Amino acid sequence: MEEQALIAVINSEMDLELPFHTAFEEMRQQLQAAVNQMIETDFQKLINVLYRVDVNERKLKYLLQENVGADAAVIIADLIIERQMEKIKTRAAFTPQNDEDINEEEKW
Repeated sequence: MEEQALIAVINSEMDLELPFHTAFEEMRQQLQAAVNQMIETDFQKLINVLYRVDVNERKLKYLLQENVGADAAVIIADLIIERQMEKIKTRAAFTPQNDEDINEEEKW
């Protein structure tokens, strides 16, 4: 279920159209390709995506500096996936699973 939620969020944030049955590694590779395409053709769009996704800028800079020579698209894609997974888990933790479990006085 988390993988489908992750694909939905990545499709939305990255303007991709990955099928929901896409395997995690395939999704990761396609995300890397999309990031690489933005690095090469529309760097400002990549910056906007990273801001919208809320990727930690310090962490990104650190990882890029520590991994000189590594494929930046791989690092960036992994950070996007990591951040989106954090958001999915946080939303799940704070979303009531069943309205019946909530007292009538506490419902909005």
